[in-house]
This record gives sequence, C-alpha cells and structure tokens, in this order.
Amino acid sequence: MPEIAILEVFAGLPDRRRKQGKRHPLPLCLALFTLAVAAGNQGFLAMGDWLKSYKQQLKELFCVERIPSYSTVRRALLDLDYKEYSARLAQFFGIEPISGETLALDGKVLRGSFMLESDNPHCEPHKAITLVTAYLVERGLILQPCEVEDKSNEITAIPEFIKVLAVKGVVFAFDSMNTQKKQLMRS
Repeated sequence: MPEIAILEVFAGLPDRRRKQGKRHPLPLCLALFTLAVAAGNQGFLAMGDWLKSYKQQLKELFCVERIPSYSTVRRALLDLDYKEYSARLAQFFGIEPISGETLALDGKVLRGSFMLESDNPHCEPHKAITLVTAYLVERGLILQPCEVEDKSNEITAIPEFIKVLAVKGVVFAFDSMNTQKKQLMRS
C-alpha cells in the first residue's frame, strides 16, 4: 500500500482479530471506517453501500485488489482500543484547544451501562459508566472523552481533565455542579 497519511496514523494499533483468515490490514479497515463516517454514513449497512458505490476509486486510492466488506470493518472494530483510536484521530485532524477558544465540560452517565447482579449471573455487577466530555464551542468539535473512575463522580474528575487540557488563554465552561467551594479550593 502507498504512503497515505490516514493509514500511517493507524499503523501500529494492536490488531486483536484472529490470525486465521485475516485478509485486510487493520489500518485499511480503520481508514475506510473513518472516511465512511466522515462522508455522513450512519450505520454499517450505509457504510457497506458507500464502500460498494466507491469501490473502484477506493481500490485505486489505497492500491489494493480488494476492499473489505462492511462486516469485515465491523469485526475489526469489535476489539479496537477506542481511546487509542480517538487519540490518534484527534492528533491526525489537529484537534487541540487553542488560546481564545471556549471549552465546555460536562459529565454524563451512559444510559443502560450499569449491570445488576440479576442481569447476568456470569458477570460482575457494576455501576453505570460516567464520561466527562470537552466540547470546543467555536469549532463544534468534541475532544476525547474521559471515563470517570468507579466510586467517583464528575465533580472530582473534571479538575484532572482540566489539567490535561489546560492551555493558556482557553476559557472553561461547566455547569453549576462543578463550582462547589471545596472543589475550587483544592484546584
């Protein structure tokens, strides 16, 4: 395959697929997934239609004989390290807060992400997953979300998140939950 920037971004990501029958390299599958989503496709069937529609152009672009099917791309995504994928994608697109921009921070509980003991006797019960997300207001972009540790909440996670994203001149905006006096004194 030729040197294409988006392929180089995903090179080196661990490929956890079975070795048997692995026909298409992981960077190619991730590049096609990223391009399909950027083209506005929502869902794997829509992505499959897009891959079929642009099959010849994609084969020429990536210098390959075959383009993976949408189900191959889906299988490649199943065991993907999403944090690493999103970090590499953010680096590729240069999504970093710059001085003068506003970063809106908020924590959200993922609906249906908890597991009770009665839900599945073979899995450990756990609380719902909470994510803290940063939104670049001026550009309408979402930065890589940060998962809140168990037995914690967004109030304790946001100061750590701010330290990671801190750039001189960036304005942080968050809801009133994060303006508690005790928390402000710790920061």
